[in-house]
Amino acid sequence: MKLVTWNINGIRTFGCGIKKALDALDADIICVQETKVTRDLLDARTAIVDGYNSFFSFSRGRSGYSGVATYCKDSATPFAAEEGLTGLLTNHAGAVGCYGNQSEFTDEELQLLDNEGRAVITQHRVQHSDKILTVTVINVYCPRADPEKPERKQFKLQFYKLLQARAEAILKNGSSVIILGDVNTSHRPIDHCDPNEIDDFEDNPGRKWLNGFLRDNKASPSADFSHDGEFVDTFRHFHPTRAGAFTCWSTLTGARRTNYGTRIDYIFADYQLAKEQFVAADIMPEVEGSDHCPVWGGLRCSLLSNSKPPPLATCYLPEFAGKQQKLSRFLVKVDQNPCQTESKEALPGSQEEAERRENINVTATKRILRTESACQTSKKTKTAKTSSKPQGSLLAFFKPQNGKALGSSHNSLKACPVENTPQLHSATQNKMTRGEETYNPRDNKEASLGFWKSVLHGPPPAPTCKVHGEPCVLRTVRKEGPNVGRQFFVCARPQGHVSNPEARCNFFAWVDRGK
Repeated sequence: MKLVTWNINGIRTFGCGIKKALDALDADIICVQETKVTRDLLDARTAIVDGYNSFFSFSRGRSGYSGVATYCKDSATPFAAEEGLTGLLTNHAGAVGCYGNQSEFTDEELQLLDNEGRAVITQHRVQHSDKILTVTVINVYCPRADPEKPERKQFKLQFYKLLQARAEAILKNGSSVIILGDVNTSHRPIDHCDPNEIDDFEDNPGRKWLNGFLRDNKASPSADFSHDGEFVDTFRHFHPTRAGAFTCWSTLTGARRTNYGTRIDYIFADYQLAKEQFVAADIMPEVEGSDHCPVWGGLRCSLLSNSKPPPLATCYLPEFAGKQQKLSRFLVKVDQNPCQTESKEALPGSQEEAERRENINVTATKRILRTESACQTSKKTKTAKTSSKPQGSLLAFFKPQNGKALGSSHNSLKACPVENTPQLHSATQNKMTRGEETYNPRDNKEASLGFWKSVLHGPPPAPTCKVHGEPCVLRTVRKEGPNVGRQFFVCARPQGHVSNPEARCNFFAWVDRGK
């Protein structure tokens, strides 16, 4: 059994074909975070992938934000699935259940914690030797604590507490538990590129929570797990002293090139499952496409597929199950006669080929529609003087009253090419000649450019940084405050540790607003 977690920073990461991307990850269960897709924007190619069942959680209050999805191979179809941690989003059979003690949360807090689409839970049966076990997989995208918004720090801690209460309740009910995803906190100094630059690193509330949530397994993979927490960081279980094992880097500063990042993506497992079933866990920094890299874990047990997916599966959504037509089907003209140039062979089975073929068909249809439109325009031009019947197009209701006169004039110009009309050419020459002096449009253009250059100043020439002697790059302050919008120059090299000679130096210079 193999699992993969990956913060994909938008579902468009799979632009090359989602089935191809999932197959390349080569896992039974693939959990992705930060899909940035809402229910209304979810399309069939993302939701229905050949060979997989998918389960989504969407942000309810903000489009293009948050969101997680779990893709399970057909051979790993779960027998239960649920969106969210609170149970408030569950109104169907096949739920996971076991919600734990939620008494310290108000109803409003619980609603808000699940409104951002940050968790999907699937429950599976696995077999090891002659035993059949239940394993619950919790796919999470934990909130980020925005330093400019104190309320988000509290929101993050509440999410952690709710996650722990739910996981421990499921564990107490007899199921093994795996929590995987973007936890948005680097645990130990070894998990951060430059912990000394952070004030009170160990006192961070998120790190304190992790200290109590996890068992200390830093000694070796054979550690006795004698500390308090119920869960194990599987990567550190197998690689207790590996440094530089980061999973997230800043794309703005090019920090991935110098491996100046953090490890905030994890696979946690309850300690008994970690000891008895996990055989490996590692990161995949070679996989690009996001500001995060995937993390994988391997278990010796094998998954047992359920006969059909639980009700949360996207294949049951009305827009994908054939029960409800999408509005777009009523707005797209479908060509009833297949193009004669199309091959009559059976369509290939792979999704990428189907998508490619669909694009070809769309292109061919557009060409046919353009040809028909051209023919109709020609016919209308010939019969414009004799026909007085109104056209049956919906667009006619949106044209101005003088649209017909404008259209007739336009068609007359189209019917009379310039190159075959010497009278028009002669008239144009007369307009371009003033006495014996010929008017040159280029003079007017150059005068206009000179005027705008005198009004608008372009960016000043880039200075060279003092350490590398290389041209700097121009940046703009985006953060709200007194300097928002101001420009400055910094070293063009990627961000990195101060001891790395290939990393960016500390050159900094404001752009003088007067220049």
